[in-house]
Amino acid sequence: MDKHIDLVNDQLIRVFNDILTIEETELKKGDFSDLSIKEMHTIEAIGMREKRTTGEVAKSLSITVGTLTVAINNLVKKGYVERVRSEEDRRIVRLQLTNRGRLFYRAHQHFHKSMVKAALEEMSQDEKEALMKGLGSLHKFLKQYY
Repeated sequence: MDKHIDLVNDQLIRVFNDILTIEETELKKGDFSDLSIKEMHTIEAIGMREKRTTGEVAKSLSITVGTLTVAINNLVKKGYVERVRSEEDRRIVRLQLTNRGRLFYRAHQHFHKSMVKAALEEMSQDEKEALMKGLGSLHKFLKQYY
């Protein structure tokens, strides 16, 4: 069993580092070279579906609202995010992606979908289910730590 622990640990570290390296490389050479990795993850957390409050986004990123506010200020200046006041309660400010933010979001989602599709391509249904179960267990474990 210890052999499997070491092998899986090595693979997880390699995959995590490879994804970060690829994302950083693509950011530097692409149309979105003004974004940092943290800003990229912030845009992902804001998402395209509904307008979210800073508290909701901060919680999904496991950071403080103060830390998020600094990132949002930078993303607003760069033209990726805008703050929108609620019509029902003007005290509530929600975040939404601008056209540029949505363009980046779609491009980044395409990268992730391509990566996952390639990983699953040669797997049997049983292997896919085992992977999902393992990732679910890993996520549950990680959620206990933050």
